[in-house]
Parts: sequence; structure tokens; C-alpha cells
Amino acid sequence: MASVFTIDYHSGVPAYRQLMDQIKFQVAAGMLPAGTEMASTRILSAELSLNPMTISKAYSLLEREGVLERRRGQTLMVRAATPAEVETNKLDPLRQHLAAAAVMARQLKISREQSLKLFRETFDSPSS
Repeated sequence: MASVFTIDYHSGVPAYRQLMDQIKFQVAAGMLPAGTEMASTRILSAELSLNPMTISKAYSLLEREGVLERRRGQTLMVRAATPAEVETNKLDPLRQHLAAAAVMARQLKISREQSLKLFRETFDSPSS
């Protein structure tokens, strides 16, 4: 299976963090449903041209966070989440992006009302 992850080597965000964020997003979006087997560290490191320890670090942290699980004798896979976890997993990435947008709006001195109006327009736009 070819990797569906991309790493921006110039973003300033560590590669392991980029990988974690992409995996969490894909799990929340249902692109990686519960039970999906993850690519091996060796294979993913070759596909992304990263050190295997970088992949291992991302996988280990995702295991610790409860996104992935390792079953005895099986590969690492996406863990089934409770309904509450599913909701949180969906809202967290949006919250992060909205927080950055809110900071930008304040820096540009765009009012709360204008910002909310723009969000509604963008949300309702069929091209979004």
C-alpha cells in the first residue's frame, strides 16, 4: 500500500509531528477506520525518506495517545474509539485551525462579527 502521508521538510514542524497530525486527521475523517493496519516502520520510512526512528517515534506517541494499538502477533493498527473520542478527534483539528485563524483575525484587527460572517460564508460556499 502506497503512503497517503506527505512531509513538508521546510515547514519547521518536526516530521514525526506532521505524521502524527496526518494520521490523527485521517482517523477522525474516517479515512483510516478502526482495524486498519499501519505500514511497517521500515516501509513507511522508505516511502517518506525518513529515518525509521522518526516513524517509530510517531507510532509510539500515537500508541500512547490511544490512536493506535499493537495486538500480540499482529501489526500496529488503528484502535476503535468510543463515540466521545470520535467527537473529540473530529473537533480537535478544527479547533487548532480556528485558533490560528482567530489569532490572525485579531492581528489584522478584523472584528469578531466580520470573522464569524466570513467563516459562515466560507462554510456555506459550495466550493469549500
